[in-house]
Amino acid sequence: MNAVEIEQAITDLASQPFDRVEFPYAFLQAFGNKETTLKRLRSGATNKSDLGGILQTSNIHLAVCEPGKVTETLAALKASPATARAKAKYVLATDGETLEAEELESGETVACDYPQFPDCWR
Repeated sequence: MNAVEIEQAITDLASQPFDRVEFPYAFLQAFGNKETTLKRLRSGATNKSDLGGILQTSNIHLAVCEPGKVTETLAALKASPATARAKAKYVLATDGETLEAEELESGETVACDYPQFPDCWR
């Protein structure tokens, strides 16, 4: 996927009603992950999260949390031994109302209302 396609996919995702179960997979799909990859993550074959989220090796550890627990969940993802073992580059937490993410190497963070998250990366 090119940058324009990714931007459109995340804009489409943000405009849909929030689905706690499907969000992590839809988010990864919006960034070009193939259905085979998503199927393996769903089955647990390649998902190594120790926090009930989705951990994609060498990419991202993300979790959907209870309302009001986004900052706390993001901190737990950052501190997770599984995040370090999998060499995740990003952590992301959302409750469907707000979204917070961090690029671990640079420490660059994003925090915004969920519907505006596509604009956070521009």
